[in-house]
Amino acid sequence: MFIYLLHEPIEDQELLTLKGENEVKYLLESEQMLELADDVMKYEVLDAVNPLKSHAFGVFNNIPVSDEGRGTFEERFQNRARKIEAEPGFVAIKVCRPLNSDTYIIMTFWESEADFENWKTSNAYQHAHKKRGTSEGIDQQQPQIFPRPSFVELYNVSN
Repeated sequence: MFIYLLHEPIEDQELLTLKGENEVKYLLESEQMLELADDVMKYEVLDAVNPLKSHAFGVFNNIPVSDEGRGTFEERFQNRARKIEAEPGFVAIKVCRPLNSDTYIIMTFWESEADFENWKTSNAYQHAHKKRGTSEGIDQQQPQIFPRPSFVELYNVSN
């Protein structure tokens, strides 16, 4: 499965509209790799739970990863605790490998922004991030795999 993030909609394609604080993007999901313009961000989905749906709150954690760190990073997400799926208001998750950049995106979708905020204070969130900033965390063991700081984008999702 592949995900494409566009700045302009494409006719005759089923797209989700992502409305952020200062921008609008369009998300196209496809079973096949598509030939699209060079400015379209292209991703291969490594892991997914549940289909995407409109009328959700999207949280995109953008994580730049060096070429040498891709294997380590992907292994971490393949072995994740998978507790987020049981959280109230959880809709979907997509772990996306970049095809034309160095920035992975971990997309989570929630029924509402309040559900996402509740997740951030939950025991499941604490468990998922318990190694962050410690000697056991990937960010401390191999900080050179992250060439730049990660950043989060928040979107209201509609069709």
